[in-house]
Amino acid sequence: MTVELRAHHLLCLLTYVGKGYSPEFTANYDAVAVRLSAGEDVLVVAGPDDICAPLLGQVDAHCWRDSVDLRDEQAAEDLTTLLGRPVCPGTSVTLGPELLTQMRAAFAGDVTRRACSRCAWADLCTRVAASEYGDVRVQAAVG
Repeated sequence: MTVELRAHHLLCLLTYVGKGYSPEFTANYDAVAVRLSAGEDVLVVAGPDDICAPLLGQVDAHCWRDSVDLRDEQAAEDLTTLLGRPVCPGTSVTLGPELLTQMRAAFAGDVTRRACSRCAWADLCTRVAASEYGDVRVQAAVG
């Protein structure tokens, strides 16, 4: 199996601690976090993804907004620079221990935070990063 994620969710998963838009959203995100922690690969997609799924039945789901597409573009650009390889729809990513450590260090150092501008969760994510990612739900699968 493969987890489908839009680019900015590659950043969100770094600090996910079980908080979300609704109980349904959080339960779904928890299930995605378990899959990622078990070593499932990520396929980067354009538009709504596996994390967005519970929100898509809403009349004005923010997952379809241009501002969210801009977050994806910014995250993809920053991650492409960080990783030294393209991060775009169709890209496969394996979140091993070294990659998660690299991505979390860059996030904590504000290297990959452009996509977080005006995000309602930015302050929480900053606190999680400052706490050295205590209580995050996505952990790297080991071997």
